[in-house]
Amino acid sequence: MSRTIFDRDESIEEDNQLSQEVKEMLISLPRQKGWNTPYTYLFHGFWFNPKEIQVLRTFQNHFQAKDSDVFVATVPKSGTTWLKALTFAIMNRQHHFISSKNHPLLSFNPHDLVPFVESNLYDQHDKIPDFSNFHEPRLFGTHIPFDLLSNSIKDSNCKIVYICRNPFDTFISSWNFINKVEPPPTPPLNLEEAFEMYCNGSFGRGPFWKHMLSYWNESKERPKNVLFLKYEDMKEDAKFYLKKLAEFLECPFTLEEENEGVIENIIKLCSFEKMKELEINKIGTFQGFGMKVDNKLYFRKGEIGDWINYLSPSMVEKLSKIIEEKLGGSGLNFRVK
Repeated sequence: MSRTIFDRDESIEEDNQLSQEVKEMLISLPRQKGWNTPYTYLFHGFWFNPKEIQVLRTFQNHFQAKDSDVFVATVPKSGTTWLKALTFAIMNRQHHFISSKNHPLLSFNPHDLVPFVESNLYDQHDKIPDFSNFHEPRLFGTHIPFDLLSNSIKDSNCKIVYICRNPFDTFISSWNFINKVEPPPTPPLNLEEAFEMYCNGSFGRGPFWKHMLSYWNESKERPKNVLFLKYEDMKEDAKFYLKKLAEFLECPFTLEEENEGVIENIIKLCSFEKMKELEINKIGTFQGFGMKVDNKLYFRKGEIGDWINYLSPSMVEKLSKIIEEKLGGSGLNFRVK
């Protein structure tokens, strides 16, 4: 298991992307070896690299939510790209007809249409984004746990759609992804080391169980403001959950739309198979989280149960025990195959 380190990280003093406030804060935070940076730090119960902590502080201090805002929130590699596409298509179907050959989803990656607040908008501590050109309702994406969202979001009436995936597939998808982005970890992060980091909570804005529970519990407290979805359920019955999503967003499908096949057309437009074959998702790139990502990396397999090709029986047993220990009694459970 990774060792928690408390000594000073001299490298942060040289980082001009960090404010003095964050540099001083990092000195006092526990740290471990990072999964895509030299170190990751424990910040209010969650593990982040220094740049992510900087972004969080800037976002928390300056973002002003509007009641009409919509956030697509996820644990990384849990169906983020798919949910962004579906949400964009549902919310904009009056302006961009689903059957149109010029639909934005045919020319832009969903991450370009639904920007991450922490990587696209608040990626510089000395620059506050200009939202004057954003059409309302504003649509954002985030991997930030609910507990660390800005108070303006928590105190507003905005909508948050959250999706998570069974932790086995989430881990495998994350591990494959992080070893292919630019710059990749040096040396590459091997499966066993990444798995240990995942299990102790320090991998991918973890602990994953706290990330999931932060939104799960809030969805129980405020179901009109937080919709909690599971990737496996949506794959099994996409039409049912699209109708549920549209109702939650207060733009339900009309009977006429249902009869005209609008829901089925959205499912087809946003399907893994359709999006993977688009030119923009074959050759385009996305800049975010301090990395350069080829769009094609967002479309690896999209399958349920791929973890069985990677994890040993002892790994499965260990992760199963962690899931039971951390999520048992919460009512949150997963189908893994």
